[in-house]
Amino acid sequence: MTRVLCVAEKPSIAKAVAQHLSGGQYQTANTSDKYTKNYTFTFNFPPPLGDSQVTMTAVRGHLTTAEFPSTYKSWSHPPPDSLFDAPINTVTTPDCKAIARNIESQARSASVLIIWTDCDREGEHIGSEIRDAALKGNRNIQVKRARFSNVERVHILSAARRLVALDQKQVDAVAARIELDLRIGFAFTRFLTNNLRPLGGPMAELMISYGSCQFPTLGFVVDRYFRVKNFVPEAFWSIKLVHERDGMKVNFNWARNRLFDRQAVTIIYERCLRAREAIVKKVQEKPTKKWKPLPLTTVELQKMATRFLRMTGQQAMTVAEKLYNKGFISYPRTETDRFDKGMNLRGLVEKQFPDGRWGGFARELIEQGRFNQPRQGKNDDKAHPPIHPITYAAPTVLDEQERKVYEFVVRRFLACCSDDAKGMATDVEVQYGEEVFAAHGVIVLERNYLDVYPYENWTGTAMLPKFEVGERFEPTEAMMTEGKTSPPSYLTEADLIALMDANGIGTDATMAEHIEKIQERQYVVTVPRGGGGGGGGGSGEEENEPPAAAGRGRGRGRGRGGRAARGGRGGARGGGGGGGGGSGVKEFIPTSLGVALIMGFDRMSFEISLGKPFLRKETELMMKAICEGRSTKQEFLQRNIHQYRTVYHQSSAELNTLKAACRQYVFGNGNGQ
Repeated sequence: MTRVLCVAEKPSIAKAVAQHLSGGQYQTANTSDKYTKNYTFTFNFPPPLGDSQVTMTAVRGHLTTAEFPSTYKSWSHPPPDSLFDAPINTVTTPDCKAIARNIESQARSASVLIIWTDCDREGEHIGSEIRDAALKGNRNIQVKRARFSNVERVHILSAARRLVALDQKQVDAVAARIELDLRIGFAFTRFLTNNLRPLGGPMAELMISYGSCQFPTLGFVVDRYFRVKNFVPEAFWSIKLVHERDGMKVNFNWARNRLFDRQAVTIIYERCLRAREAIVKKVQEKPTKKWKPLPLTTVELQKMATRFLRMTGQQAMTVAEKLYNKGFISYPRTETDRFDKGMNLRGLVEKQFPDGRWGGFARELIEQGRFNQPRQGKNDDKAHPPIHPITYAAPTVLDEQERKVYEFVVRRFLACCSDDAKGMATDVEVQYGEEVFAAHGVIVLERNYLDVYPYENWTGTAMLPKFEVGERFEPTEAMMTEGKTSPPSYLTEADLIALMDANGIGTDATMAEHIEKIQERQYVVTVPRGGGGGGGGGSGEEENEPPAAAGRGRGRGRGRGGRAARGGRGGARGGGGGGGGGSGVKEFIPTSLGVALIMGFDRMSFEISLGKPFLRKETELMMKAICEGRSTKQEFLQRNIHQYRTVYHQSSAELNTLKAACRQYVFGNGNGQ
């Protein structure tokens, strides 16, 4: 009988896999690590393994860490730039030594190692660490890889029968990233700390940490801060047309929207008044729909959690990991937004029948023929399906945070399996003088997915009264309105995640960690939406503080047939965050230190600032190239280390620019001299 050693990434996954492979018939043994157990059982693998004696155990994430030799531990000598070339040792972390010894010991009596780590790049690297530990016990052990995205029994059994090789290209990509991050993180952190602490005052005791993802993330926050702070409201004018018919009030919007020239709008408005009557030029009725959401990705889960679940992205991912480990949802780290056509989605819908909140909706999808295939997004990471429920979890078995995330995942999945919301849209276009105005109305006929997905709404607008092409009417009201443009919003976490995703900063699995890190480092703070204000100037010390609340500006109007109207809000608000001030949504504002660091690097005369996303985006693209076989670990390191070394030496040469920014923003010394 073949002896097989199986190793999972977490103890909970090891227990779940052992339960499924053994049919519940396994024996448990303690190890010298109090969190890790060994489960033994028999299982019939496909040939050539066949009937096997299996030992299932686990690690707890990475077994090893990369570090510099003790000769480089001092922050004063050798100089920080020596770390770009310094040797690196890979060592077992102290709290994992017992785990590594267990793997080494179990490998001695096994002929095959099967790795059951999470199926992403990081999981592949952890798999290589497990492999290396096993090889210390048995240099001839065969290494296999099980690929799975949830711990449902059928899925685990299928993974056990379709074993593959460990993907060394993914291992190399992560190893390259680990080495690069170690070198540049230590080098720039020591550079910043050693050179800025002597400024004294609030800087004297600070450790100023650098991270190649943290700084571009901070850069986004600082950039938006200055866009708000430097915003100058601009007056605009518009023309609004209102007509009452059949007890309904119809608002017609000017085709030009608004102009920033009052005299021009006044002339146009007076021409309209002279025409007295408006002529109906077009009436169109057509079906319309509101698209149901795409299948759920990691980035989308984090964005929605910050908007609707009152969680940070990091909190949402922690909870999603717990739900995955308990077998309630699929693997929560995925870029895929399209389901494989072979998946039994109807079966997953049926598992939600017992729930008193959405079970009736799920039952209607299946029993009343209302099931629809989910939309097909454009992304497929070839590793995991979109996030979806695996089995039903009664509210009593979940804590409060788990209930919120699980409910969102289920409702999103059921919405994907429903139909788009449908309605009827009416558009009326009129000519008033020489100007064109349009009104739009929507009646919602079928809510469909909206009945189970409260995170979106489509209330429609009032039905438009009957208009005929060619008819003339005298508007009830015609007014010239005035308003001022509005500043953009500060970034919400959802906005920040979207920017990081668009610019290739971090991965879907690490973005929330980087956002949390810049808060821990006190480079940014969060305030309730609206609490940070809407811009405004100030100089000296005021410039270093989060901006005070500022008004939106009130509009005035003049017109015929009604009292003066308020002007519109003006420009579109920046970012995609939802919710108002009372929704629990928070905005990011940089601290004076955060502003100083980004402005200091941005003011240096070299081409690529550490506060911009370009260097890290290129790093992420090169990691992808390693995974796809278009580059190698050595090429990656050679190119990236050269780039960062160049930036380091340029930063050293222009250190006074960075110090001046700190004096200006941290100490409030005006121009930084």
